[in-house]
Amino acid sequence: MSDGKIISLEDLGKKCKDWKKKGKKIVLSHGCFDLLHPGHIRHLKAAKKYGDILIVTIMPDKFVNKGPGRPIFNEYLRAESVASLTSVDYVALNKWNTIVKTMELLKPDFYVKGKEYSDSAEDFTSTIISEGNAVRKIGGELRFTDEITFSSSSIINERFDVLSKDAKDYIKKLKTKFDSKDIINALKDLNDINVLIVGDVILDEYIFCKAMGKPEKAAIVSTKFLYNEIYAGGSLAVANHIAGFAKSVHLVSCLGGDNRENYIKKNLRENIQTKFFYRKYAPTTTKTRYIEKSEKSKLFEVLRINDEFLDKDSEDSLVKYLQDIIPNYDMVLITDFGHGLISPKIRDIILKESKFTAVNAQTNSINFGFNLITEYKNVDYISIDERELRLPYRAKFGEIAPLITRVAKDTQCDQINITLGGAGSIYYQNGKTHFVPIFSVNVVDSVGAGDAVLAITSMLARKNISPLLLPFIGNAVGALAVKTMGNKEPIDPVDLFTFVKYIMK
Repeated sequence: MSDGKIISLEDLGKKCKDWKKKGKKIVLSHGCFDLLHPGHIRHLKAAKKYGDILIVTIMPDKFVNKGPGRPIFNEYLRAESVASLTSVDYVALNKWNTIVKTMELLKPDFYVKGKEYSDSAEDFTSTIISEGNAVRKIGGELRFTDEITFSSSSIINERFDVLSKDAKDYIKKLKTKFDSKDIINALKDLNDINVLIVGDVILDEYIFCKAMGKPEKAAIVSTKFLYNEIYAGGSLAVANHIAGFAKSVHLVSCLGGDNRENYIKKNLRENIQTKFFYRKYAPTTTKTRYIEKSEKSKLFEVLRINDEFLDKDSEDSLVKYLQDIIPNYDMVLITDFGHGLISPKIRDIILKESKFTAVNAQTNSINFGFNLITEYKNVDYISIDERELRLPYRAKFGEIAPLITRVAKDTQCDQINITLGGAGSIYYQNGKTHFVPIFSVNVVDSVGAGDAVLAITSMLARKNISPLLLPFIGNAVGALAVKTMGNKEPIDPVDLFTFVKYIMK
């Protein structure tokens, strides 16, 4: 029954022009349709009554952010399911993460959504508002059907084993105290924070290869170069994450003598102000990872770096600059990757002058054992991983809770988030700990996920959000971050709002 119904957007555009000439009325519906249910069937049947031709566009897999493990069914199966309905004339896979450009291409007379979308107060992402404006711009109308509704997400969350039992139980308990509105509103409230970020710039280069085999005369893997991509990492990535939520962001860092400033600025969000100092004797820190593309597995890494501290004149200039501007900001976020920017003198001036200081002191292959969180005293918020917690105390094994209490005392910090990789996270506040299980299912790349968690949760800590919500949002951010390669895309507020909305159904 679906034969011939599934066609490309380009072909649909041509057909729409012909139908318009013949006086046909075109109706467009759009969605994920992950689990086709009676609500979908009735909605599409009602939508068809608005015109002569009913077109349904399907959200591509890569743009579905409705929670862990979504979509359940891939885009092709979802398209086939919708095309099998007699009320549907044509189905196409959308190309973009919104329907706006699709409307410009198809120019429908009516764009039809279900009644659950008719309340603008429930439109946390402003998606329906933008879609309504788009259809009116091309001379069409936005309409809503009045059929029985079901939630695919609720059914999937309850009936499918997408989340672990621990995660399901956790969310069920959380829903007794909060709903998605509370969480989304808390995220929207971050837009009045002025954030100063001081930390190391890192450029993440990914070289994608195809493994060819082992050369006869060497014990190595021979690979064929396919393409490379460079992402804004380190403090650049953190700034991009924060800039989607905060009113203004000011990034202070240093670059090498290799003239990368123009490239870096092009890869930062527009509301990020920058001030760069320079080490002419050093390169801008670049981490090049070689990736076997088909398996998405890392082969090895090459670093271009000089992690010595700034020379005295540059350090003094930076200290003077920070003294002048720190009072203007609601919080300072230190992203200390141990690559030479945060000297003891710079660290101390920030801790002395800042109204609220959030810190990540990262342990990595370059600084292992030399960049400890315990070097920071009297800070307001810390976000580190389990290894970064264990390292100062040489506690390779054993319970985590006593170590958190210990680092809280040593840093004089009473808000600490510890990420546990695939095990979830533990949040400590005022002597109490809160465990949150992991929400991610499909992990593309874990690089940069901790930076994303740090970025958003540090602002939540500044707002003194409930200790029950901060780690939940942090794990939601992490689940989104691991779906992309490295720091290729910053966390988008709409994606996070959508994730929260659907996981809380």
